[in-house]
Amino acid sequence: MRLPALTPDEFAARLAPWAPPGLPPEALPALCGHYEELRRWAATIDLLGPGAADELFPRHFGESLAALPLLPPGPGRLLDLGSGAGFPGLVLAAARPDLEVTLVEPRERRWAFLLAAVRRTRLSAQCLRVTVGAAPSPPLPRPIAVVTARALRITRSMVDALAPLLLPDARLLIWGGSAAPGPETGLRLLSEHPLPGSERRRIRVLALDAPGGAVR
Repeated sequence: MRLPALTPDEFAARLAPWAPPGLPPEALPALCGHYEELRRWAATIDLLGPGAADELFPRHFGESLAALPLLPPGPGRLLDLGSGAGFPGLVLAAARPDLEVTLVEPRERRWAFLLAAVRRTRLSAQCLRVTVGAAPSPPLPRPIAVVTARALRITRSMVDALAPLLLPDARLLIWGGSAAPGPETGLRLLSEHPLPGSERRRIRVLALDAPGGAVR
């Protein structure tokens, strides 16, 4: 996949239909830097898949930014599972600099991309190469206010590993077009939010079935 070169003004114009009002001034240069790093790496590793160049702004940047109204106010910790190309974690780190963002990616080359993207954007996000729910694993930050996951199947082992790290009112934001994670995962569905331009895709907000860091 090859992405076209864009000036900062061209990038801003393409992002504008999907960018909510009130983004901090430092967000746009960081998001543009993310795009440039994607452009540099996408020709050599499979970050987004075929056809992604045409849908990069609505499907990837836009769907990531759509989560902003669902995030808790004020400072806190956000854990992004399966960060891959930086969606949504890196985008949310740029848009919400008050959040402490940790990007979790087990695949070595994608983890290396995330490290490079964080350096280029000068964001303070942490990048961990770890599989949540597998042992042994590097320690994850705590306490966590919100967990995000896009194009990743949530399993009971993941939820069990995360449960002790979550605040009692923590929320999990899951992007997808199929059914929500079932009760066997230890999660309960709180709300669903359709994504612009899609009949099936939505962000689902979930919580632990048993608040307080212990999954029943």
